[in-house]
Amino acid sequence: MDKSSHTSKVLLTAKVHEYLPDTLKQRGYEVVYSPAITYDELAEAIVDIEGLIVTTRLKIDKNILDKAPKLKWIGRLGSGMELIDVAYAETKGIFCASSPEGNRLAVAEHALGLLLNLMNKISSSFDEVKQEKWIRDANRGTELTNKTVGIIGYGNTGSAFAKLLSSFDVTVLAHDKYVHGYAKGYIREAEPDQIAKYADVVSLHLPLTEETFHYANDAFFRSFKNHPYFLTTCRGKVTDTGALIRALENGYITGAGIDVLENEKLNTYTDEEKQQLSSLCSQPNVIITPHIAGYSHEAFYKMAKIILDKLQQAGLLR
Repeated sequence: MDKSSHTSKVLLTAKVHEYLPDTLKQRGYEVVYSPAITYDELAEAIVDIEGLIVTTRLKIDKNILDKAPKLKWIGRLGSGMELIDVAYAETKGIFCASSPEGNRLAVAEHALGLLLNLMNKISSSFDEVKQEKWIRDANRGTELTNKTVGIIGYGNTGSAFAKLLSSFDVTVLAHDKYVHGYAKGYIREAEPDQIAKYADVVSLHLPLTEETFHYANDAFFRSFKNHPYFLTTCRGKVTDTGALIRALENGYITGAGIDVLENEKLNTYTDEEKQQLSSLCSQPNVIITPHIAGYSHEAFYKMAKIILDKLQQAGLLR
């Protein structure tokens, strides 16, 4: 008899810490590692797959799920399930889990790093030193201590960022449409208009949904009273790139720390997208990093472990 008919297959569509495939192999699974698999290739390969590991690259929609008669679970490394049709998957008895607990601290630390860098002009003044310019007065920093920080989205990463800010004696004004009852000490629940009025820093920690697409638009930036520093470490399409550029040009914000872009495949850029990126990169009060906030060495391991723990708790692993 064909031995493969008894083997449960797990398909990994992204880089993942070796702890995950090693553990699955020890438990008797056949692990297929295809970090560059395309959507069309996945549609063919999924037919005999029992478990699927994904990140932000592939859409797991009705079409894929209908081609997956053996699929029992989908594990999403990190946070955000917007590319997975979770509701439809669950009607087919497919368990879906993500691991935002695994990289929330990494995102929070990265957001803080972007903020301190901007407020103290670290990258921009270093660029000047490289050009043999030693400019002190124009590079005077601004202290984070005693400022008001607006956090929009108070889930795993938003709350982790708030916790990290505790030693700076800031006031945190946090807004989350779906979470309440978390106000304590320096953390207060707030409405968007209060954040717009009082915040010296505004940090986005929202999932990407139809509701949050271009949440940071022209009206959003124009509403700011204190010209805050703007941070986004969530999803690129939550921010309208054109609106962000206009906000910088018009002084609605003092600077921007960005870990995500609307289109992160730079080799596919249109002339307009190239121009937008060039505009952002040319400004000394902007820092862009390549979607690495949640990608620390520690998070890489924790995301893998948490997915396996959740599958174990759900009784889905041998």
